[in-house]
Amino acid sequence: MTTSTSATDQFAVADGIRAGILDGEFAPGQRLVEAELTARFGASRGAVRAALVDLAHEGIVERIVNRGARVRTVSLDEAVEITEARMVLEGLCAAKAAERITDDEIRELRALGEQMRAAVAAGEVMTYSQLNQRLHNRVREISAQPVAADLLGRLRAQNVRHQFRLALRPGRPQVSLPEHLAIIDEVCSHNPDAAERAARRHLTSVIEALRSEPS
Repeated sequence: MTTSTSATDQFAVADGIRAGILDGEFAPGQRLVEAELTARFGASRGAVRAALVDLAHEGIVERIVNRGARVRTVSLDEAVEITEARMVLEGLCAAKAAERITDDEIRELRALGEQMRAAVAAGEVMTYSQLNQRLHNRVREISAQPVAADLLGRLRAQNVRHQFRLALRPGRPQVSLPEHLAIIDEVCSHNPDAAERAARRHLTSVIEALRSEPS
């Protein structure tokens, strides 16, 4: 295997593990066994090991001497700090998206907002959660801020346990829906300052909800 191929496999494995963590396939504290990952991704042991090192540098995976690697567990205090960092980056992306959004993208975000509204009305919590993430992802994509988007992807992967718990909290969708609709409205209105404020208000609400989690 060439160095180029090895590097490609390494990045593919890292992306696969990261996606598995975000989808809940790998739970916080779960061991990541190199042999199992090698079989799952069809990659060499070296590519898997290098991917785990990369993910450890991102703060997503924890490597323990003589015990291998596991998905890192994030404390509530750290989850709040991560969300505070997200607030700045999400605000930036919302502002840039408001500057760049096209008519087709406006229609897309408006339709997404209606789907979110319908999911909440029907009590479809997991559907709403998935639409929530799709909205955040699309705003980042429209913003054309790849550095911010990359950082946000890493922060989200670190914080996935708390995100799932928050998404399932009774009454939370009814709180967050108007916040998300406000982001859509301001981005689609080409109002960067208001879009940034709307994004920051939403993340402030997330922080307040995290702080109210039972210990």
